[in-house]
Amino acid sequence: MTVVQCSETDRAVAILTEAFAGDPVGRWLVPGDGAEIFSRPAAESAAAGELAFAGNDAVAVWLPVSAEQRVVEEFDPREAVPERVRIFVELIAARHPSGRAHLYLPFLGVRPQQQGRGLGGRLLADRLARADADGLPAYLEASSPRNVPLYERHGFRPTGDPIHLPDGPSVLPMWREPNPSRGELR
Repeated sequence: MTVVQCSETDRAVAILTEAFAGDPVGRWLVPGDGAEIFSRPAAESAAAGELAFAGNDAVAVWLPVSAEQRVVEEFDPREAVPERVRIFVELIAARHPSGRAHLYLPFLGVRPQQQGRGLGGRLLADRLARADADGLPAYLEASSPRNVPLYERHGFRPTGDPIHLPDGPSVLPMWREPNPSRGELR
């Protein structure tokens, strides 16, 4: 038997691909397995020391964003990026908060057979406790109405109307202010 070592990024992409296979936004973005949409953010999160796992069943892709930074994906015109991915990135970038440092959670995925067991909640609670201690807010786009209550339990609130994808589903931008008293409880 050969043991194959894979990078954190590969491990994250494998979990996310499985977790988002039935997600309406994932299916709208890329009709195939969608692995290509997860690689770059997972690699950036790993490089920033922010990629978090719950075993081999769940992953949170966190990206630190500075106050000066605009979260806009620059695509090389020669790069083969599906048109829907370009549209999605443009739409979410237009609504992404700027002018204040924060954490961005582009993806939180749990393998389908492990969903509902608290793995995603534990990943959120761990990183958000550290964000609270640092006075750092957080931002995400909920890709499914089913996920909104989870995010709300962790202090996220909708920021305006949903972003409607052309002929597709919607995502809900959500913001969370830091709660210093939570950070002190760690």
